[in-house]
Amino acid sequence: MGYINYFQGYKNKNIRTIAEIGQAHDGSLGLAHSYIDALKNTGVTDVKFQIHIADAESSKKERFRKKFSYEDKTRFDYWKRIEFTGEQWLGILRHCKKNKFNFVASPFSIEAVDLLKKIGCKTFKIASGEVNNYLMIDNIIKHKKEIILSSGLSNFKELDKAVRRIKRKKSNLSVLQCTSEYPSNFKNIGLNVIQDIRNRYNVPAGLSDHSGNINTLLAAAAVGAELIEFHVTFNKKSFGPDSRSSIEIDEVKKLVESTDYIKKCLNHKINKSKVKINMKLKEIFSKSLAINKNLNKNHKIKIEDLETKKPGGIGVDTKHYEKVIGKKLNKSLRKNSFLKFKDLI
Repeated sequence: MGYINYFQGYKNKNIRTIAEIGQAHDGSLGLAHSYIDALKNTGVTDVKFQIHIADAESSKKERFRKKFSYEDKTRFDYWKRIEFTGEQWLGILRHCKKNKFNFVASPFSIEAVDLLKKIGCKTFKIASGEVNNYLMIDNIIKHKKEIILSSGLSNFKELDKAVRRIKRKKSNLSVLQCTSEYPSNFKNIGLNVIQDIRNRYNVPAGLSDHSGNINTLLAAAAVGAELIEFHVTFNKKSFGPDSRSSIEIDEVKKLVESTDYIKKCLNHKINKSKVKINMKLKEIFSKSLAINKNLNKNHKIKIEDLETKKPGGIGVDTKHYEKVIGKKLNKSLRKNSFLKFKDLI
């Protein structure tokens, strides 16, 4: 299906769920494909990767050029090690398509953008650090690709400019609230910003999550997120910069089912003023006034004489208890008898 209609197909139905494999493959092509297969029956709509081409995106002055892991001397070496060729990325895209996933990718260089366009990528995620990278943004939007814009390292002033730039080209745009903290503390997630984004830009809004906690994503669904993005991993103890900020594969299916249920609840609004009441059930659960002791004829009813008992509709309605206070009985009543207006003088 076309990229413009892709998101619209989910509007007012289920939440769009983007499972980010990102760098979790650690440079293993087999592992990358294993993740795609593992996600097959989870219900996610999109699978996302990051396209790092070390020579194109990095320089010797980058602060990440320091000891990174046992295997990689620097982060540059890490990116170099986990690179795939264009042909390999095409195979990954086709595998996603075969499993009925939309392939989403975050490019981190113009070269990466060109690679993605060449293999036929239709959905580009602009990462938080690239919001002011107009050279890259312009390169993407001139080809009318779908864009998902992340906001983790940007304030509204910066986002305003990027959104205006993208909207001018009439690209299909979504914007995600994001916290660039790995893993994110609940105090910094900012679920309230999702609605702020929707109101400010009139675009689909959601959450790009780095908490690694499915409850964060369920909460985002509950406040009306139209799309959610989350990192996935086979195990949070796996090596990689995003492992602790990820959702484990075994949790993903339950997450998707839960967000779909939340979306259905949100889609079915009720008017409490016009809600139909089950009167039989109401009678069962409501109560009538009764007396809590034996009372003689001509006894003047006091509040201390009253009890409320199920069901409703037998004695005086409990909401009218003040009307019986001070009234006299015209006959004797035994304890637990329901009190009726005809019993009063």
